Amino acid sequence: MPFNRLSLNYGMLTNTCSINYFCTNTNIIKMQFELTEEHIMIQQAAREFAQTELLPGVIERDNEQKFPMSQIRKLGELGFLGMMVSPEYGGGGMDTISYVLAMEEISKVDASASVVMSVNNSLVCWGLETFGNEEQKQKYLVPLAQGIIHGGFCLSEPEAGSDATSQRTTAEDMGDYYLLNGTKNWITNGSSADTFIVMAQTHPELKHKGINALIITKDMPGFIVGKKEDKLGIRGSDTHSLMFQDVKVPKANRIGEEGFGFKFAMKTLSGGRIGIAAQALGIASGAYELALNYSKERKAFGTEIKNHQAIQFKLADMATEIEAARLLCHKAAWMKDQHLNYDRASSMAKLFASEVAMKTTVEAVQIHGGYGYVKEYHVERLMRDAKITQIYEGTSEVQRVVIARDILK
Repeated sequence: MPFNRLSLNYGMLTNTCSINYFCTNTNIIKMQFELTEEHIMIQQAAREFAQTELLPGVIERDNEQKFPMSQIRKLGELGFLGMMVSPEYGGGGMDTISYVLAMEEISKVDASASVVMSVNNSLVCWGLETFGNEEQKQKYLVPLAQGIIHGGFCLSEPEAGSDATSQRTTAEDMGDYYLLNGTKNWITNGSSADTFIVMAQTHPELKHKGINALIITKDMPGFIVGKKEDKLGIRGSDTHSLMFQDVKVPKANRIGEEGFGFKFAMKTLSGGRIGIAAQALGIASGAYELALNYSKERKAFGTEIKNHQAIQFKLADMATEIEAARLLCHKAAWMKDQHLNYDRASSMAKLFASEVAMKTTVEAVQIHGGYGYVKEYHVERLMRDAKITQIYEGTSEVQRVVIARDILK
């Protein structure tokens, strides 16, 4: 169900208003701040799923680094793993605003589950639908969008993190197929995914213009899943190194023309940053709601701590910064839906939302005092989860480079 206008739900906004965004020297684009019925339904469905399916056992999954497989399958059955994919290919045909609303609600409770949702929607499904051919869409996109399987995105390497041009994984052209060799690091869904998009260098002399994007599946001979990373946060997410040893990848599995891989990765990551911004927003919102509720229950010096100005100022700052992050997230999502250039907007959203997530979760722990330092109250987990949003899909430093490059051009 595609939507034609921006619709937002802000708990603290009660009046309909509009903002003019100057997108070019001559064009003004208006954003109208009100939710459609469809958006409300999506938001409520995501919230209900998070509370009933994800919240029970979330602390245990974090402690045990247990992947939420049954919950991810249910997310797929409900359509959350292919939200923006056209119904023609098994998806929900929803807009990016719907996706951001759902991501925020899921991330309030379990960022390990929401990162699976983010990778599958933003990186794998969007990349395949936007740049894949019809055969690739029918073979790979349809089951991914339907949630029958979920995917992974393989760009980072031991020597290619922020510098994504320095790919050491090679895809040697053997005529009818590529021979894939190399290692990828920090791969979300590394052991649980079935289909992966891998960036590999075919023509080193062309540097980033010699990189290809290849679709591979876990059952291909030579595909090896490495060790699972023991992480600070999002511990329920299965992050692995992946190795490729003489993996034969048919030419039919190349996305786009020869040498399109780096451009594919950059365009896909630009949209992916909206998903991670929404994840950061959800983590911050979840921590804020917990801190707000705790401040109404906990007493100190004869009254609830909400009555102490020190706590009030913390809550006021948290609420204001979360609202600003939400505006940036939804602006970027809206620009994407309008087919405008959203590179700067997505970087701004991810940069600011991730910084807000880190700051808010730290303050939420502080408001909880000693209780915030123990797992039972959830905020320490949210604080650990928040940190990764400043790192993956482009560090905060990389986002500043992207933003600066755009405003100075």
